[in-house]
Amino acid sequence: MIIPKAIQNLIESFERLPGVGPKTAQRLTFYLLHVPQGELDKFANSLQNLKKDTILCSNCFMIGETDPCSICSDSNRDHSTVCVVEQPLDVLALEKGGKYKGIYHVLHGKIDPLNSIGPDEIYISQLLLRIKNHDLGIKELILATNPTMEGEGTAMYITKQLKSQSSNVKITRIGRGLPIGADLEYADEVTLQRAIEGRSEY
Repeated sequence: MIIPKAIQNLIESFERLPGVGPKTAQRLTFYLLHVPQGELDKFANSLQNLKKDTILCSNCFMIGETDPCSICSDSNRDHSTVCVVEQPLDVLALEKGGKYKGIYHVLHGKIDPLNSIGPDEIYISQLLLRIKNHDLGIKELILATNPTMEGEGTAMYITKQLKSQSSNVKITRIGRGLPIGADLEYADEVTLQRAIEGRSEY
């Protein structure tokens, strides 16, 4: 059977997404064939504007609509505490709990030598510059990278760099509540709250 080019193209586009295999890509494509054209147009418009209508915060590298982002520009937040996370989704997970009142730094990845991702490929140097800038008054750095081998390696690298800079910033690591190998974005609010509360000096 010859599949129409429009269908084949969409299947291939879905297959490029993380976690989407050939069967899921086919299912999604054929589902969209039954969606009214107006809904499809809205969906296409949302995709088209995804990058156009978002911006990276120049302070924390969270994705937002303004620079600085709504968290960095909030005077009610504790700007002396910075929580370092791997991905923007981790910020959303922590914010959902509503207990953490500091600000963030999003690395957009982790050090992963097997996939050729080194410290220069993620926003580590920008974090070190933020800490170095005494005018910002940062007193505590919470390392909330995921408790995986790569996440731990990234946290250790950041700690080593800060100690070599003779930084006086207190470095803590999220603790109890998150099992080894878990991702922040999948953790529930209570688990995340306990992890933040149970952080220890690193």
